Amino acid sequence: MFFAEKYLYEITPLMVEKYKAERLKNVSPATVNREMNVLKNIFTKAVEWKNLTENTIKKVKLLRTKNRRLRYLESEEITKLIENSAKHLKPIIIVALNTGMRRGEIFGLKWQNIDIKRGIIYLLDTKNGEKRELPMNDAVKKALIGVRKNPISSYVFCNPNGKPYQDTKRAFHTALNKAGIKNFRFHDLRHTFASQLVMLGVDLNTVRELLGHKTIEMTLRYSHLSPSHKKRATDLLSTKFDTKTTQLEKKQINAEKVTSVTLLNNYS
Repeated sequence: MFFAEKYLYEITPLMVEKYKAERLKNVSPATVNREMNVLKNIFTKAVEWKNLTENTIKKVKLLRTKNRRLRYLESEEITKLIENSAKHLKPIIIVALNTGMRRGEIFGLKWQNIDIKRGIIYLLDTKNGEKRELPMNDAVKKALIGVRKNPISSYVFCNPNGKPYQDTKRAFHTALNKAGIKNFRFHDLRHTFASQLVMLGVDLNTVRELLGHKTIEMTLRYSHLSPSHKKRATDLLSTKFDTKTTQLEKKQINAEKVTSVTLLNNYS
């Protein structure tokens, strides 16, 4: 191990940079960044618990990554995937497609975090550490109501022994093969949720809130899917101007009528 037998206070930014360079020989930049985030969180906790006076590596920068992959399902593919999913997988797919929840959030979902009457899912343990409330549409409500509760577990999606699912890779791949869908990952269900919303005309900031993104920059990757979103914005302004123009035209017409009446009166 690179930092074996090292105390936290002995780990310097320079050592971390050397670690990054060494790891890049074997893994991708995205993997290195994930490891950096774990290391930074360790230091943050150490400061919080007063085992360190400061986080000396908080300014170590992450590597730039080319995260251009954006795979999402078309409407007909969504239908095929749901139809070809196993009984235990189908509600998971429906929840993912209709809420944009991450896989860990779905598998960690507990019954006490679901309010069917109000139609809200409460996410208390999220990736960015912030609580999130997600509205449920009818498809999600119906899917969750149809899930049989395990009497020995509080988890919504769990094995017969009550333990939450860690993965559904085999069932998911089987469903994809039956549906004829290729080059698709479970996380792409989240991309599908966001992409479909954008293509339906939902504004990016609303999509950002639903996805739980901290910044709009993370959501902007979906903006190109709505080529008309800028046009709609200018059309709204045009509508406003058209209304003002119409009002002005009405005033001019009324003025002309008044003038015509005045002239007629003068000639009468």
